[in-house]
Amino acid sequence: MNHNTPLSPRPLRRLSDVRRRVLTTAQLRAHGVTAAGANEQCRPGGPWQQILPGVFLLHPGPPTSEERLHAVLLFAARSPLPDPATGIPAQPGAEQPHAPQPSTDALITGMAALTLHGFSSTPPLTSLDRIDVLVTRLRRLRSHGCAHIVRTAVLPAPCYVTGVPVAPVPRALADAVAELEDAGAVRRLLTEAVRGNHCEPAAAVRELTEAKLLSRPHVVDAVDSLLAEGRVIAEDRLYRMVREYGLPDPVWNVDLRLPGGPHLGGLDAYWPEQAVAVELDTRAPRQDEDALWSEYARKREHLERLGITVVYITPRKLRAGLEQQATVVRTALMASNDRDPAAYVVVLPR
Repeated sequence: MNHNTPLSPRPLRRLSDVRRRVLTTAQLRAHGVTAAGANEQCRPGGPWQQILPGVFLLHPGPPTSEERLHAVLLFAARSPLPDPATGIPAQPGAEQPHAPQPSTDALITGMAALTLHGFSSTPPLTSLDRIDVLVTRLRRLRSHGCAHIVRTAVLPAPCYVTGVPVAPVPRALADAVAELEDAGAVRRLLTEAVRGNHCEPAAAVRELTEAKLLSRPHVVDAVDSLLAEGRVIAEDRLYRMVREYGLPDPVWNVDLRLPGGPHLGGLDAYWPEQAVAVELDTRAPRQDEDALWSEYARKREHLERLGITVVYITPRKLRAGLEQQATVVRTALMASNDRDPAAYVVVLPR
């Protein structure tokens, strides 16, 4: 390759070609190009351009989306991005596999990450003025140009989308929401995260809580809608589980009481003959989580003292495997034949 030769853009999936078009000062030096030589190539009307400090684009036209992503990662990384196959820093011009999983010290996050994850409610990469990149707090690095630095105590494990190291959806969602003041935009993002099966509501709320975003009224309102949406989806999966895996029909959404006595709690499904109950655990990780879990535990202990088996199922488990959860419930129903009869309770619609 001649360093004076402009390189034509390729589609996002061809990141190996991007690595030939976007190079750092150190990578150019490895090919014998000095800093002065690189600056000469970037003179007005020259064949190259400096897209970010220490990062060069080896053609004169506007950068493509993938070139901007790669440039931001090179700018934020301590060293050249590693070769996905070997973990060794990539050399200019080297071919790269399409499904890398190397370690990295910088991740694309925020709106750009959500777009890469497949969100339809986020802008296309071409229309983003800036690209959020996640680094650890100890890094001495400032935002510059299209690279917006976002800091975290510990980098999450990266996801790789078309070879790009990207923050997981819950973290990317929190970083995107942190920059939004419009309640409708926040609600659209959170709703798509759940409806599109990008993440569970609890995971999203956990990240929003850690980012201290639940002090913002428009975020709290969106989170309430998110949790309601997540529960509806989980209930629908529970109905499907019973129907598709041939479980006997339960009574749905009921309250249990002792005859003439206190309220025992609400349940999502109950099989009176077998004294087996299912409750969806849709707790959100907020500040009162410990108190809420204590309430769950007290109810379960009380019901089990009365001989009622309680199966707790999380939305995540239903999403990951209906058949496995159906087996858990079926096993509990079959085991009822080997237990002493449960206490009589009154079943009321909830």
